[in-house]
Amino acid sequence: MWKRLLQRSTLLLVLVASVAVARDRAPRVRNVYLRDDPKDEAPRVYVTGQVVTVLRLQQPCDPSRTRMPGWEGRFEPVECSGKRVLVEPLQNLESEDRFPLLVTLADGKELPFTITAIGKEWEQPDQQVDVFLAPETPEVLRAKLEDTRTRERLLQEATLRYGREDTEDHALARLVSRGSVQLTRLKLRRRWFLRKEGMTLKADLLTGETKAAVLFRVTNHDPSKPWSLVEARVLTTRPGRKAPTLFGEARPFALHKDWDELAPGSAGSLAVVVDKSAFTSQEGPCDLTVELYRHDGLRVGHVLMDRRLFRE
Repeated sequence: MWKRLLQRSTLLLVLVASVAVARDRAPRVRNVYLRDDPKDEAPRVYVTGQVVTVLRLQQPCDPSRTRMPGWEGRFEPVECSGKRVLVEPLQNLESEDRFPLLVTLADGKELPFTITAIGKEWEQPDQQVDVFLAPETPEVLRAKLEDTRTRERLLQEATLRYGREDTEDHALARLVSRGSVQLTRLKLRRRWFLRKEGMTLKADLLTGETKAAVLFRVTNHDPSKPWSLVEARVLTTRPGRKAPTLFGEARPFALHKDWDELAPGSAGSLAVVVDKSAFTSQEGPCDLTVELYRHDGLRVGHVLMDRRLFRE
């Protein structure tokens, strides 16, 4: 039966590169708390080319005494207006670049900052930095309380995520991603290669009696930039379609990888595992599409799996 299905091309695997997908991101607003201690390091402000970063102060600043030495040719002139300081690089900074910014308030108090580049390619620059001085004011206490709530929420989400990963499917994904397919009941059905845009992507389609998996092997050929996965999706696809849908119903899946980013020249594996039940949606039997999105939001590949994989 499997042979006939393969001959009739009912197992479809398609990898598509360079498909841009717009993804909304929340503005990056960060709080900075300054103490009146000369031993403290100047807080860093992370910027990127042609994007304005705003420092939001508690009191007005003095334009005549707010300066950034060495800005010529690299930045627009620093603007100090009321309680706002605007910083805009003309182009992306190098990771080692450091520019001192000295903001002077109307009362003469000087606030030092260090302007530098974002740490990694997929990170967001500071769109707004709220600067707090007096640690006991109600405004500062509210900001710190909100920071604490945000950290707690992120911790709870991580705890729930790790709890959900303690499943049979996640255990299977760990085995597959680590190259131990021989320890599972999965069998290789199809293999596909793609080389484009500084990367190589190999995908192995594996199936068993009640599980299906895709093992991706990503190699980063870019000479200077790291590569990372920002998101994977498993969506329902209308039966008979040979292309993925961007509006399918999300289906449960397990994913495992042992790396956060791939340095230039390095490679890594990741596995996506779905249960047989995922091939049934609210509208009935369906096919599934596995999609991968890299750090800049571009979809780098998709795998289309036919529901008839589980027919005897």
